[in-house]
Amino acid sequence: MFADAATDDFFRARLDHMIDLRHSLAVLASRMPWQQIEASVAHLFSRKAHAGQAMPDLDLFGEAPTPLARQSNAGRPRVPLRTMIALLYLKHAFNLSDEAVVERWSDSPNFQFFSGQAYFEPRLPCDATTLVKFRRLLGEEGVEELLAQTVNLAVSLKLIPAAALATVVVDSTVQEKAVAHPTDSKLLETARAKLVAVAQDAGIELKQTFAKEGRLLRFKAGRYAHAKQFKRMRRVIKRQSTVLGRLAREIERKASGLSAAVREALSGALGKARRIADQSRSRKNASGTSKLYAWHAPEVECIAKGKSRTPYEFGVKVGIAATLQHNMIVGARAFVGNPYDGHTLREQLEQTAILMQDTGVKPATAYVDLGYRGVDADNPGVAIKHRGKYKTLTTQERKLLKRRQAIEPIIGHLKAEHRMNRCHLKGEQGDRLHAVLCAAGYNIRWLLRMIAKKGVPFLRRLYLRLCQIAGLSPNCSRMAREPLVHALSSSAPRLALASN
Repeated sequence: MFADAATDDFFRARLDHMIDLRHSLAVLASRMPWQQIEASVAHLFSRKAHAGQAMPDLDLFGEAPTPLARQSNAGRPRVPLRTMIALLYLKHAFNLSDEAVVERWSDSPNFQFFSGQAYFEPRLPCDATTLVKFRRLLGEEGVEELLAQTVNLAVSLKLIPAAALATVVVDSTVQEKAVAHPTDSKLLETARAKLVAVAQDAGIELKQTFAKEGRLLRFKAGRYAHAKQFKRMRRVIKRQSTVLGRLAREIERKASGLSAAVREALSGALGKARRIADQSRSRKNASGTSKLYAWHAPEVECIAKGKSRTPYEFGVKVGIAATLQHNMIVGARAFVGNPYDGHTLREQLEQTAILMQDTGVKPATAYVDLGYRGVDADNPGVAIKHRGKYKTLTTQERKLLKRRQAIEPIIGHLKAEHRMNRCHLKGEQGDRLHAVLCAAGYNIRWLLRMIAKKGVPFLRRLYLRLCQIAGLSPNCSRMAREPLVHALSSSAPRLALASN
């Protein structure tokens, strides 16, 4: 919220005096429904009951805290909810890491104005790790709400007609995980190092760790592969597998006398090591089990999209839904297990309908590629159009079908400018959160472009009203309308807050 004029601080600089209030980010800050966003996600941060800790009772006047006979460990005060939400928006809108976005916030008056600050504060808003915890608390429900509010804002500002949301384009892409390229040699050396570290943590003394030999074997395998000496390379990989098996058997023997908790902790690492050793011995994997492509990210899948430059990508499949005419994203969802594209369409359209429910519009027509053939029965109420139905399409539908490939540059922008090219978040939940946040960041940039291009309707009406009061023509000279423009730019954010 903006500070009241009567409470101006002589020793601090007001942000609305430092920045150009006609900047698209300043206009967007005044038009975002911040109170509605905070209210929709506030329940995710409510106090949870913990074992052995009393919860406050409810009486006529609200919560009645029960005095506890323990020392307070409340910690530092909570960062404002609007600041944390704004940081997530800005992070993915401007392609910044957690560390970079908090540092840029401390230097940028526009970022602080967008976050609801009244005065410029040359400090970090929070620690970068706070964003990690905040994302985890938001969950998939919270980040989808952030994406839905960008769609609602575009409709409320009349930057896109609500009827345009009924026709969408759906396509899939791969959100790669932050893992090294999974060669057998690298995986076997990683498994050896992890087993040694787990054994040392459990207090197991190994006869030999093969640290020096393992490092040299990995170097040899890479050199033989580069020289296309594959027989020598396979011999090196076989030796790496032998070393890994010897370590695993020694750990199993010496773990028999340890506690059950320690044995359970060791079983997970030993299971991963066995999977890596088994898949390195044969080209084909055992039926019913998936290959392990990264020790720290077992959820990674190998996805082949038919590209000549990158035939295989390691990550998770993500479905993207965008409007046909205005290129705004209305849905983004990660699908675990590398499903067939057509099998993801129903869940993708279901998520899109949920995100657009505040606008009163549901997706009625979906333009897709040939990977979504044969799923019309699974999506009743939605007309699915693709090139396989070309003879049955009308002339208008054939014309619109040519815009289906407009989603390809949208996916390119998501990967190049909004961090979808590489996911650094942990686990399957991290994949789901990252996909939706990248789409929300894309929509924020879309709103900034549309505001700079078209303006906001209420500002135009206010300008015409001021021209009428001053007795000037809207098309008068620039020198004559300069005072009106200055007054409009200085009062627009406060008027926007009043209208909200």
